[in-house]
Amino acid sequence: MSAFRNNDGFTLIEFAVSVVILSVGLLGLLQAVNLAISSNLTNTMRNEATVVADEQLSTRIAAISTSDAAPFTASPANLNVSRKIYNGFKNYSVARAETVTGNNSMEINVTVSWVHKNSRYTHNASSVVSKR
Repeated sequence: MSAFRNNDGFTLIEFAVSVVILSVGLLGLLQAVNLAISSNLTNTMRNEATVVADEQLSTRIAAISTSDAAPFTASPANLNVSRKIYNGFKNYSVARAETVTGNNSMEINVTVSWVHKNSRYTHNASSVVSKR
């Protein structure tokens, strides 16, 4: 019987292998969390762009509805809108194009664009307004 032989615990190599396995698992989990946060931020920015486009359409439709001018007159516009998202601000570029389609109707197209992680995203919204 040897006095130096002990079979009751882990060896240093077994411990090192278990630490490596746990580290790989935790790094995979952290990458999944990072991907989830990035996707959530992208969806939040897309949702905010939808809200910006809807506000621009609603504002223009309300202005047309209250106007007494008989024929439609197109007034395209380009502007920048800053919105608070989480703890920062995101800038959206808004382009509005209007096309008179007849004496009593006009098509309004709103394009909202923004940049996130060096990629350009756009959201388009349109509506047709008619006077009676």
